[in-house]
Amino acid sequence: MLQQSCQQGREKSGHKGATSFEFKERLSEYGFFTGKLNQLSARADILAYDLSTPLFSDYTVKDRFIVLPKGKTMSYTQHGPLDFPDSTIIVKNFSYINEQRQKVLIETRLLVKDPADHVWKVMNYLWNAAQTDAIKHIRGAKLPITLIDNAGNKHTTNYMVPNTNDCKRCHNNSSKLMPIGPKARNLNFVRLGDSINQLARWASLGRIVNMPNLKDIAQLPVWTDGNKFSLEQRARAYLDINCAHCHTKGGDAYNTGLFLDYDVKTNSHLGIAKAPVSAGGGAGGLDFDIVPGDAKHSILLYRMNSVEPGTAMPELARSIIHKEGVELIRQWINNMPANK
Repeated sequence: MLQQSCQQGREKSGHKGATSFEFKERLSEYGFFTGKLNQLSARADILAYDLSTPLFSDYTVKDRFIVLPKGKTMSYTQHGPLDFPDSTIIVKNFSYINEQRQKVLIETRLLVKDPADHVWKVMNYLWNAAQTDAIKHIRGAKLPITLIDNAGNKHTTNYMVPNTNDCKRCHNNSSKLMPIGPKARNLNFVRLGDSINQLARWASLGRIVNMPNLKDIAQLPVWTDGNKFSLEQRARAYLDINCAHCHTKGGDAYNTGLFLDYDVKTNSHLGIAKAPVSAGGGAGGLDFDIVPGDAKHSILLYRMNSVEPGTAMPELARSIIHKEGVELIRQWINNMPANK
């Protein structure tokens, strides 16, 4: 079906011999899933995947898939997202668990590497109330929902479905749209319920090439695993996946001077004893992004612990305070030596 979409867009591309991708009106038209659509039972050739530490999005449940064009492979990269071939589609489904403990699909986002210009493009699909299909939706939406989190707590909120421009803000790097999650270090672990490392599995299936030995691939820590990883490792992993897509070189928040990639070592870049550049009123009258040993007076924690527009960070993707994430960063800052 992907090949058909590309063929239909051949004339639209304006380049002789080139093909362009056209987003369909309904998710069901792509043929990604078999059986009832809301069961998200992917075709055998589609790769399901998870991230070792995922982005927090209002306690939603996420189902992720990679659709590679027939006969094509991904290629390992040491830094940044994997190298995907043209016509790759990355599928990300967002659901919540309702008060009856049922899984309710909200939206499905597609990130497509257009073969016409080799540029990533994004589209959102909003699920209907009957849960039978998802319809192309560009404008964004605000949906009142009541959900149950992993600990069984109830939350009532207005879930924010992003518009396509919102998606571009987070996925932008150096004016190019890019995938965020599927980096080798984020994929280098054994998924829940599986028995083999997912990168190793893909290599055994011939779906990824140029991959070194697993022991030579970096691994982003699992932020919830205090037995295997230190507080420092878990906090840095959490900030990497939740903040570093903007707070990085070429990202939307590059001008702030706050860089939260896992590999950053410079204290001032991490916000330690660093005055804010552009926080304005969002800083809450505080002086430094991170005050070692004093989370209460650290702007980073103050903004994570808010849902107020202009203050809350991240700005997008959440309407609820992630109390577990806030507590992790609170402990991390409070455990820093005061003279760090």
